[in-house]
This record gives sequence, structure tokens and C-alpha cells, in this order.
Amino acid sequence: MHADLLSASTLLGFLLTLVRVAGVFVFVPIPGVSGTLQPARVMLAFGITIALFSHWPQVQGDPTIGQFVMWIMLEAAMGIGIGLAVAFVAESFAVGAQVLGLQMGYAFASTIDPNTQADSTVLAIFAQLSAGLLFFATGLDRDVIAIFARTLDVFPAGTFTLSKTAATQIILAGGVMFSTGMRLALPIVAALILVDISLALLGRVNAQLQLITIAFPVKMMVGMALLGWICLLLPALFRATAQSTLHAAQGLIAH
Repeated sequence: MHADLLSASTLLGFLLTLVRVAGVFVFVPIPGVSGTLQPARVMLAFGITIALFSHWPQVQGDPTIGQFVMWIMLEAAMGIGIGLAVAFVAESFAVGAQVLGLQMGYAFASTIDPNTQADSTVLAIFAQLSAGLLFFATGLDRDVIAIFARTLDVFPAGTFTLSKTAATQIILAGGVMFSTGMRLALPIVAALILVDISLALLGRVNAQLQLITIAFPVKMMVGMALLGWICLLLPALFRATAQSTLHAAQGLIAH
């Protein structure tokens, strides 16, 4: 038993699996993980790799150093690709928040980002925290681990190759990020444009009205009211986006 655990094939399989898992949990900003310390993320990747022991690939033969380095690069590319597809789900909310922050007048209201410890807009932080909570509430973390177990069965060590289909799946996941962000922001942006047009018409009718001083408060109140209504739709929107992203990640495996 000890000889099997310490064999070269098992150690190589462990290293290749660790590289694939680390591509997601170390290099890609996944909600709930990116804000932790780097050693904690390394231990998380190590623990998930140990949990996937039954799916470790069995490396046959004696690969050369160049061949093993190539395997590591391909394994890291697969892990980072899946991690990017998952991160696009949370970033779709951030895209919508960035668009809304400028239109609602919150572009100048900043706070500390708990992930990067840098100044960021209030709506962007709200979007990141909401996406992080929904990431675990919808069980997307379990789906990511299941996809990893599937990748180890479909693509053992040294069999994954970069292809046009794999790149297309990642690009499609990025397109879903932008489309979801715009779908989230456009209803509120349209309402705020109507508010601007209404204030402009009132100012045209009566030039004595000082509407510039109340334009920002009105837009902020209308935007917050509509944002509260949009928040009720966030779980359904997150699930729909997650399904599209997981479909892209599964397409990356099935290519």
C-alpha cells in the first residue's frame, strides 16, 4: 500500500491534478475564495486534490522533463479555463454595477474592496458580495468540483490539448458575462434616461426652476427603488447565468 502511494506514477498524478485544481482556486478570483490569504487558497487546492484521489490519473511509462513540463502547462490551461468560466458568472454582476454606478450618481461613492483592499464603488462591492453569497447558495461550488472529477476521467494526464473549440467555449462564457451585465443594468438605465428627459422638459417649460440641484437626488432615489426591485430577480438571473457558464465549461471538457 505504501509502495503504491509513493510510486512515481502516483506522485506524477498528484502533481498534475494539483496543477489543474490550483488553476481555479489560486489564480482565478472566484467569489468567496479570492478574498482569503494565499496560503489558505493553496491549502484549499491541496485538500480538494486529496479528495479527488480516486480520480488521479495513472501516468504510464517514464516521461521526459520536457514532456512533463508540457503536461503541466496544459493542465494549468484547463484549470484556468474552467476557473475563468466560473469567475465570469460573478463578473457579470460587476459589469452591471459599473454601468449603474455612473448613471445613478454613485460613481463618486467609494469603499474598501475586501478582496483587493483597494477603493471601489459601492455598487460594485454590493454586486461582488451578492455574487459570492449566491455562488454558494446555488451550489455552484459543488458543480465546479464535479466538473473537475469529470475532467480527470475524460482527459487523463497528458491527453488534453488546446483547440479552437475550447477557446470558443471560453469566449462564449465571456459573452454571457457582458450580456448578463447589460440585461441587469439596461432597465434601470432606461428609467433614469426618462427621468433626465422629464427634468429637461420641466426646465424648458419653466426656466425659473432650479432642477439641476434636485437631479442627482431624484436619480439616486429612483435608481435605488428600481435596484431593490431588481434584487428580487438576482437569484434567478444568477442561476440562469451559471447554467450557461457550466454548459460552456462542460463543452470545454467534451471537445
